[in-house]
Amino acid sequence: MKQFFGAFLGSILGIVISTIVAVLIIATVIKSSFNSLKTESEDEKSTVSAIIKIEFNGELVDREEPENPLKELKNINPLSSKDGDKIGLNSLLKKINAATADDKIKGLYLEFKDLKAGFADIETLRKSLKDFKSKGKFIYAYSELYGQKEYYLASVASKVFLNPQGDMQWKGLSMNLMFYKNLFEKLGVEMQVFRHGKFKSAVEPFILDKMSESNRKQSEAFLGTIWNSMLSNIAIDRKLSIETLNSLANNLEISNPEVAKKYFVDALLYEDEVILELKNKTGIKATEKKYYTSINDYNPKNKIENSKNKIAVIYAEGSIESGEGSDEVIGSARIAQAIKDARNNKNIKAIVFRVNSPGGSALASDVIWREVVLAKKEKPFIVSMGNLAASGGYYISCAADRIFAEPNTITGSIGVFGMIPNLQKVFNDKLGITMDTINTNLHSDMGNTFRKVSEVEYTFIQKSVEKVYDTFTKRVAEGRKMTQAQVDSIGQGRVWAGADALKIGLVDELGGINEAVLYAAKKVNLNEYKITELPKQTNPLDKWLGKFEKESESKLLTKYFGNSAYFFEQLKNIIGAKGIQARIPFEVIIN
Repeated sequence: MKQFFGAFLGSILGIVISTIVAVLIIATVIKSSFNSLKTESEDEKSTVSAIIKIEFNGELVDREEPENPLKELKNINPLSSKDGDKIGLNSLLKKINAATADDKIKGLYLEFKDLKAGFADIETLRKSLKDFKSKGKFIYAYSELYGQKEYYLASVASKVFLNPQGDMQWKGLSMNLMFYKNLFEKLGVEMQVFRHGKFKSAVEPFILDKMSESNRKQSEAFLGTIWNSMLSNIAIDRKLSIETLNSLANNLEISNPEVAKKYFVDALLYEDEVILELKNKTGIKATEKKYYTSINDYNPKNKIENSKNKIAVIYAEGSIESGEGSDEVIGSARIAQAIKDARNNKNIKAIVFRVNSPGGSALASDVIWREVVLAKKEKPFIVSMGNLAASGGYYISCAADRIFAEPNTITGSIGVFGMIPNLQKVFNDKLGITMDTINTNLHSDMGNTFRKVSEVEYTFIQKSVEKVYDTFTKRVAEGRKMTQAQVDSIGQGRVWAGADALKIGLVDELGGINEAVLYAAKKVNLNEYKITELPKQTNPLDKWLGKFEKESESKLLTKYFGNSAYFFEQLKNIIGAKGIQARIPFEVIIN
């Protein structure tokens, strides 16, 4: 009887909750519809201001998410982020490029709040802003607090403003790696490792308590390249020497707004004073409330929207796995199909493959590589590397006709590994649990996490790793027109910054997505073309409904572990990985 009432009450509760959610969804959709109608009506009456405002408050991602009609329902999840939204680099570049050619637009106003972005994406955006300024237009930047990434982007502005009571960070770049060896020893976990590549340090956190010399060497090299690239550009735009910039960081001299003004900013102003500067610059009355158009509301007409000639931009972002994947995970089936669709579409004249990935499954990477090879035979195939295109991310790129990377893109990491944890001591000694097994053959339970692999099994698995590495280096050698020995000499899992990768032949040209698209158009002699973005994005409603659990887990980790939460995400991803991995040694977060 108790079971009956429990099930009955559970069903009733489920119905009630479903009904409430359904009502909220319907109400939100209706509200969104009315807001849409209202916005359209207001837009018809309004005119575009001479100033476009871009607010950097959120995560900069390669591809803008589709508008979610239920975005207001995110407050149903008490753990849902209240921070800024995701900012699509593709949409931002498109609008800045349009504003550059728009005679009505005289300037940009950049307001920085909390920008989360990789250095390569910032580099791409920075070049687009420089192009805008080169047309005789102005850019003003303002913030209450400039982090180093925010300032790097802001430094391209005609004038940089800081709140009089604000702050600015200038201390150099740093990166941290977390090591789990001692934890595993306390728990009784033995991590059994199979790898090829002295730099293939994805497994180091599980077997060491600090960086190996080879890992430290590669990390210092690419971190130094990124920092020097950043210093060079700031030195040019702010008319400072690189020696001065390094000295300011080494001595922590930027301790207050007044010192920041001496070197990095043009004036210390409150926001209302910055607004007055903008109005004076464009001849807008001080009493006028409307002085700018938000970048979100700036929708210039595209004269070539109906062009039959198309260039496909295929986005591959996230870890590489077999299967469908998602907008955040590169599924081999989904991306391979997108490449195939672009190859078979006669209106698509060239393909630009935008890769932003730390790698993942070697098998899934090879599935995508095959489609790249087939597409390359039909039409120009160009790769544009984002913040990260390493290991499996490089595997899926290497067959392209031409590879573009930013100077601070992280790439290479040509190496593979596999891991099998031995949990026998944890279960036996810590939990008092034992395991008994029946096999039909000697190695039927090979890969069992409740025992140590034998010498015969270790040799067998290591041979598989060596075979995958051999295939990987052959793919790179074929694509980059090198010998396999040459690839091995710059491979071994070593990570390179884009500027260094250019010198050793892993990439062809320094540039971002804009340069890659222009190169593709030139290859097929197109002056006018339409951009087709693939693969088709996840339905925003389906994405929202399926996001609750993942977001809640992430927010709980952040709540209890703060900035260290991503280390636990990394640990989960590595341990949960299946098969031999072509993955970067670590998820690079540079501060």
